[in-house]
Amino acid sequence: MADGVEVRGKSIRIYFRYNNQTCREVFVGDATPENIERAKKLVTFIQYQIEEGTFNYAQQFPNSTKSQENTFGHYIDIWLTIKKPQIAASTYKNYDTKIKAHIRPRWSKSPADKIDHIDVLTWIQQELTKTLKNKTIKEIVTIMRQIFKLYQTRNKIAHDPTEGITVRLPDDDDPDPFTREEIEAILTTPTDRYQELLMIKFMLWSGPRISEVISLAWEDVNIEEGTVSFCRAKVNGQYRVTKTRRSNREVKLLKPALDALKEIYQLTGHLKKQTIETTQRDNRTIKKESLRFVFLNSNTLNAHVNDFCVRDRFFKAHLKKAGVRYRGPNQCRHTFACQLLSTGAIPAEWISQQLGHTNPTTTFKYYAKWMSSNASDMVQKAEAALGI
Repeated sequence: MADGVEVRGKSIRIYFRYNNQTCREVFVGDATPENIERAKKLVTFIQYQIEEGTFNYAQQFPNSTKSQENTFGHYIDIWLTIKKPQIAASTYKNYDTKIKAHIRPRWSKSPADKIDHIDVLTWIQQELTKTLKNKTIKEIVTIMRQIFKLYQTRNKIAHDPTEGITVRLPDDDDPDPFTREEIEAILTTPTDRYQELLMIKFMLWSGPRISEVISLAWEDVNIEEGTVSFCRAKVNGQYRVTKTRRSNREVKLLKPALDALKEIYQLTGHLKKQTIETTQRDNRTIKKESLRFVFLNSNTLNAHVNDFCVRDRFFKAHLKKAGVRYRGPNQCRHTFACQLLSTGAIPAEWISQQLGHTNPTTTFKYYAKWMSSNASDMVQKAEAALGI
């Protein structure tokens, strides 16, 4: 057996080292002296291409299994398979959607080792920027970077063509909370969706995420103590525990929020329990729970399917009827935080705990926008404190 060539009966097989692996491929033709000599020359040529960095496995061996295994699409499939049990269903769906819409059409058939940094930059600038926001482009690049990291675990010396690519994001939008006058208009405008209106009142004065409030159950409420435990969320129609342990919290309710609960209790507090499946934080374990949900769809008397049902089927129309400029229901959370911050008297640590933030810095970063029409006179407070 010559170096790089082996004869097996009437067939010839060549072998060579590529990307730290020994590769074996069938040489087309019977094991004649002439074909053996040609096989040796092919091995020499392949080794030269590998040294020069010009070897294209798929071009040289288009029908080889290893050619398919070297495509970027192959590693996309492996990456998705690994990720699926590790992440929330909503996150997986987000990844899969971006891969199907943008990454697969352009890169799935390309050899992973032949995807070039400049080609990726050109793709971003000439294709993605035409239709996508920078936030989406950044997410797409992040997905590709993770797939290349996976590819490098099998190909130690492989390069990552996304290295050095930075997608800059615009500054975050400031919170756009509702004023006291707008809150009054929202809560006093008549509606036949009264359960949804009580939900909005509760959100304005307690600050949960909408995914948390549509999954709130009476089993999470202690009206006598005036407390609520936020321990699950509903995302894309699926129940799951809150995203982080910090988000899993018990909060003490302000009077308007507690009043909303007492009123809604007359409508939903005595209904039959229903069994749901809640995905746990490991994204694999499913726990069955029997619950009575607090806020139901007024039209169907069933639990809200998702945030869209609240936002587009109720909130937009209700704000228009109330004469209030439209902002999404997530601004109820901003409103709660900003009103507490604007008093200048509530410790940020307490506000942070109410919101389920990791630390007070996060609270200030996202919610420290003063509601000037309701804020106390900070200058007078400062002068009084300094005695000037």
